[in-house]
Amino acid sequence: MIGAIDIGGTKIAVGMVSEAGRVLARAECPTAAERGPADGLARIAAMLRETATQAGGVMRGIGVGCTGPVDPLAGTIGDVGLLPGWQGVNLLGELARTFAVPVAMENDADAVALGEAAWGAGQGARSLMYVTISTGIGGGLVLDGQLYRGVDGAHPEIGHHVIDPSGPVCYCGAHGCWESLASGPAMARWWRDNTPPGTLAGEAEARSICAAAEQGEPHAMAAVAREGYYLGLGLANLITLFTPEVLALGGGLMGHRHLFWGTIQATIRAICSQVPSEKVRLVPAALGPEAALAGAARVWLHRYQPT
Repeated sequence: MIGAIDIGGTKIAVGMVSEAGRVLARAECPTAAERGPADGLARIAAMLRETATQAGGVMRGIGVGCTGPVDPLAGTIGDVGLLPGWQGVNLLGELARTFAVPVAMENDADAVALGEAAWGAGQGARSLMYVTISTGIGGGLVLDGQLYRGVDGAHPEIGHHVIDPSGPVCYCGAHGCWESLASGPAMARWWRDNTPPGTLAGEAEARSICAAAEQGEPHAMAAVAREGYYLGLGLANLITLFTPEVLALGGGLMGHRHLFWGTIQATIRAICSQVPSEKVRLVPAALGPEAALAGAARVWLHRYQPT
């Protein structure tokens, strides 16, 4: 079995995964990045031991999916805003010394892309692009079984391609990048900023806005329609640029995908006139709530047992 670690800004999930992609045991804890990387590594190590005992097998290696920019070959964490104080930490070295097994790491979206390509929506396909829409927007591209990397092993940040240069400013420095227009927080921000006069705006997040739209609340329905359009616009750009065989969508916002799916498809049809977009299979990601751990395990297999 393979030890799997998913490090996000809110929580860390750890588990044991079979070589067929089945999660055998899992545990999680808050990320609590402010407590420092040494504390985080200690908790990760404890959860690896706990889940290995629960699963009752031998851990052959450890795969890691980590939020934000990472150096997958050196095994170090980059300038990740959600992990203050963790920059430069060599996860691979620390984990390899502690457990005496080989360790591999990728950006978390790349990790899930590898999992979906092998065990999920992309099985049997030559090319798969995975896109996650949640607190942020990210993704990964797998071509002929190989993870696409940019120069110097870089992970392409698809969430930060610019859609509307007159749009809101993003922490990346751009105005109107896809993430600033179509992420969950972007949807909530638009809802608050455009609440009709006389309506109590209050605090809302994407999940509650979607729930209100399902009940027919007009302002929430307008927010959902706008979200569907901007999601479709960004996806249309990706289809025009890459034309993958499979385009799989995951992340928290896709829990309400029925609200957006029709608008996404209509927007793609209206824009993608120069490529055979009708042949791109736009599908929900298939691995569900265990996608992150399955993807982390696939990272290890991709590195040490390539097919």
